[in-house]
Formats: sequence, structure tokens, C-alpha cells
Amino acid sequence: MDDANSPDLNKKLMGMVSEDFVQVADALKEASYQIRKRGFSDYPVFVASKKRIPIGQLLFGEGDLGNTFTYNASFFDEFVQRELIGEDSYDLWKENYKNPDEYCCLFVVIGEFTGFVYIPYPED
Repeated sequence: MDDANSPDLNKKLMGMVSEDFVQVADALKEASYQIRKRGFSDYPVFVASKKRIPIGQLLFGEGDLGNTFTYNASFFDEFVQRELIGEDSYDLWKENYKNPDEYCCLFVVIGEFTGFVYIPYPED
């Protein structure tokens, strides 16, 4: 799990993700806060994809906030339950998880690329 923001995520793809993220950043930051505040998880994860993915709960469909991706809200435990993160990677994943007040943890699924990406929330 040490491949967050992996070099495999090319600049064009990262540009697409970042450009779309700006449209939903404030709403995702609030959703992250609510997930943590309500005790669902200390590790929110948002699934960003060009198509619906059966992970988490739908937050925004394509075009809801001017976005081109679909965004679902999920968290670490669901990824472990679905065996997308091995239980043996639990500690390593938690070590690499960035501060959720400053960074959004996205699980990006676009074409051949599937992986975790951390994007900083825009500063106010």
C-alpha cells in the first residue's frame, strides 16, 4: 500500500482527476468530516470513477456539481471487508493515510488505473 500517488498515475490522468476534484472538494471535505464526527470511520475513502462502482454509497453522480466523475463515500473497513485491502496491510495503510482535514483519499478507477490517490483540499 505504499503506492499512493504512484508514478503509474500519469500526469494526464492526474490532471483529469484534479480538475474534477476541484468541483466537489468542499462537499467531499464536509462528507469526510461527517463520517469521522459520526463515528463511522477515522479513514474516509471516496471512490472516483467514470462509471458506477459498487463500493460505498453514492454521493454525487456525474454532473451533479459540474463534475465528470461519479463519487461514492466509503471507508477503510469496507475495503478490508471486500478484500481490496488485505488484512496484513492494515497497519501499513493506516501509516500512509494522510490527515483527512488536509487531504482527500480517493480510490480512483479510470480505465486501466485503479488505486488510492491523496489530493490536498484547496485552501480557503
